[in-house]
Amino acid sequence: MQRWRIPPHDTPLAAGVVGQVLAGIGTPGLAAHYLRAMQNLLPVTFCTVFAVGASGRVETVSAASSYGQTAERTAQRYVAQRYDRVDPHLCWLAARKHPARAQLWLGHHLGEDLADADYRAACYTEVGIRERASVLQLLPGGRRTAISFYRSLAQPSFGAADFALLGAHAALLAEATVAHGRLVVASSARAASAERLLQLSPREREVVQLLGAGRTAKEAASRLGISVATVRTLQYRALRRLGLRSVKDLLFEGLASSA
Repeated sequence: MQRWRIPPHDTPLAAGVVGQVLAGIGTPGLAAHYLRAMQNLLPVTFCTVFAVGASGRVETVSAASSYGQTAERTAQRYVAQRYDRVDPHLCWLAARKHPARAQLWLGHHLGEDLADADYRAACYTEVGIRERASVLQLLPGGRRTAISFYRSLAQPSFGAADFALLGAHAALLAEATVAHGRLVVASSARAASAERLLQLSPREREVVQLLGAGRTAKEAASRLGISVATVRTLQYRALRRLGLRSVKDLLFEGLASSA
């Protein structure tokens, strides 16, 4: 089991590989795009992408394989059994001091190196995987990611040339994963906001939208053709249902833009 820092690379990357990686950002098939991109360069069977937040919660999970849904099922088991707590790469990153700047590392281990027997069986032995090479990223604040490529028992072992290729593409893969995480978080926040707003009546949502956009109660009343007193009543009911105290709270909660 080994890990080493990835030095800066200025090697031009193939446009097709870059395009394939970037096309996965924000999609359910992030790992599938990574796998197809890297299969143009070296033989790999599986790809997984795991991102763990500073709180220790798994935030991003994506997996793909050359054999149907095998990787996806394995990733689901990984999350359900909280194997991130025994994953040597993620545990190693978690134990490191939070850096002032993002750090990139390359990690490699064989399945037989894993101390946890259940993890080894579920994610390596039972699915015919021998080894794993990973682009590891540690971000300020403690967020960490592992972008891993796996070789089966039928494939050759990772060598120096393979590690060099992964190192050359490490920054691309890491930055794409961070961008993907931001899009997923933003999308989840919008969905949660929209769900909360469904608690309101159509008229209450109209009032929230206008007040959140900076309109006064008088302007909202004029726009909607109702009295200022009715606007105040609708505002009071809407805020109470949303568990907020003021119109200003709409902005902090990200609800005004969703209304």
